[in-house]
Amino acid sequence: MEKSYKEYLKDITTFIFDVDGVFTDGSLLVTSKGELLRNMSVKDGYAIKVALDKGYKVCIITGGTNEGVRTRLKALGVTDIYMGAHYKMDALEEYMDIYHIEAENILYMGDDIPDIPPMKAVALATCPQNAVAEVKNVSNYISHINGGHGCVRDVIEQVLKVRGDWTSHFSAAND
Repeated sequence: MEKSYKEYLKDITTFIFDVDGVFTDGSLLVTSKGELLRNMSVKDGYAIKVALDKGYKVCIITGGTNEGVRTRLKALGVTDIYMGAHYKMDALEEYMDIYHIEAENILYMGDDIPDIPPMKAVALATCPQNAVAEVKNVSNYISHINGGHGCVRDVIEQVLKVRGDWTSHFSAAND
């Protein structure tokens, strides 16, 4: 019998996310000057900040190259951002080597075909509700929330709650 995704949550110390379709809903607004604009949820941003404050590692691996995305993620405190990563396994392996992270400690959230190899390489493969079918088929957990609308917060909050780091954040904030 396959393990429930909940059995993996207690071992997660590292979150790795794709951007388009995960932090965003996968749509692009193109301005008359050709700029590509994306919409991101502040709820996801808050969860990223809480995770980083609690000592979790957060990494972004995306095929996109929009510097606005990098600026947003850096403002949240994310320092490990791999952009233009069309073959995401190279970035994943490099990141794991740099920080000596084991696969059993990683949650990866992706939404499309390029995310499948790294999802298969980590302990907990997750995706937004609106991920493509192939990604859903390899996911241990499919969020009930679509990309760009809080699915990142969904998985971070679950891990932090299981590890006792979600509510302790609030009690420290109220002291």
